[in-house]
Amino acid sequence: MGNYPLPTDKALSGVRVLDMTHVQAGPTSSQLLAWLGADVIKFEAPTGDITRQQLAHVVDGKRQESFYFKMLNANKRSITVNMKSKAGQEVFEQLIRKCDVIMDNFGPGVLTRLGYPDEKLQELNPGLVIASIKGFGSSGPYSDYKAYEPIAQAMGGSMSVTGDPNGPPTISGAFIGDSGTGVHLALGIVAAIYHRTHNGGKGQIVEAAMQDSVMNLCRVKFRDHLRLLGGTAELAEYGPPTLGLTYVPRALNDSGGGHIGNAIPCKPFGPNDYIYMVAQAPVVPVLLKEIGLEPDDERFAPAAARNKNQHEFWKYVSEYTKNYTKQEVTARFNELDIPCGPVLSTEEVVADPHVLHREMWTKIEGHPEGDYYTVGMPVKLSLGEVDKKYPSPGLGEHNEQITKDVCGFSEADFNRLKEAGAYTLPPKK
Repeated sequence: MGNYPLPTDKALSGVRVLDMTHVQAGPTSSQLLAWLGADVIKFEAPTGDITRQQLAHVVDGKRQESFYFKMLNANKRSITVNMKSKAGQEVFEQLIRKCDVIMDNFGPGVLTRLGYPDEKLQELNPGLVIASIKGFGSSGPYSDYKAYEPIAQAMGGSMSVTGDPNGPPTISGAFIGDSGTGVHLALGIVAAIYHRTHNGGKGQIVEAAMQDSVMNLCRVKFRDHLRLLGGTAELAEYGPPTLGLTYVPRALNDSGGGHIGNAIPCKPFGPNDYIYMVAQAPVVPVLLKEIGLEPDDERFAPAAARNKNQHEFWKYVSEYTKNYTKQEVTARFNELDIPCGPVLSTEEVVADPHVLHREMWTKIEGHPEGDYYTVGMPVKLSLGEVDKKYPSPGLGEHNEQITKDVCGFSEADFNRLKEAGAYTLPPKK
């Protein structure tokens, strides 16, 4: 990628982020900021972000850098710093002075043990926004617990409501703990920058916890928890009975919304040959007529009866859909204004014309190992997004550029720091 030009007219142009995060949650957040125009400096140990080699791709017997890393680190610059050397600390401290935001997702106390508690960072740069991702936050009974995606889902309520009521709890295929927390942190960072702009340039501490974020993304299920009212109410749109429960149950593909919904099979009956449809009350008479029943069928037309008889209702719908492909059913039902969509495999999603129109599967050109694809920017701005997505940086690719252009060191300083081991680990004895 080389010394790519930083945008000057984007939403976050002029904001410089020192990104010390690794793996998924933090890099998700910082990549969103980069795509909004921020100068994101990926600050790595000389060994690099672990995901550079995790789940590595092998082509013609050659091990390539992992897509895990490539897909989360576009439009960033990389500097490697040995924080255990005095020269490395000199570079780090100058970067702190020159950056607006520092991001980390270390375990509790890592920066403090290196000699940089929050107070020290704020002393170096009073306007600094210190943004962290933690599993369970920096305080509370679980603050020292380690967290991974499934653990965050388990402890945030998601697993308990996902899967078959007669089977074990199941994690979501969407990484709501990692990437979900990254999105929450990005919001917090942008809010802190806005606050600083309008409150005398004062920085602050921003924290996003994985358990908290999972809870927020499970908000509808906590709505249903309140609806149970201590076991005295029924969740009528759930297939399994809920009367008497004091917790929200797993309910397979029940919609959990104001109208019943389900995944319905279509021909040719492959693993993803389903539509998901919602029996929205105003269009139920139209749906009943389409599948060959009377629009005022007393078993299904009234909402209370439909909820009670939904198992039989879905059988009738399935008898109709079995004659068509999921695309045919989707097209027909949308003509009738019936909420419906096909279950798309990853293969189908990345080739879907609407997804491509929205630039949500986007080609990244110019990586030394070849072009690759990544998930695009989910937030669309009429003004302020970057015009081009650059590939993830090589490890330490921008050491010299960042040292000179950001830190303000001379070439002689760079050579001195390099010689003193600022960017590399000392040779093994």
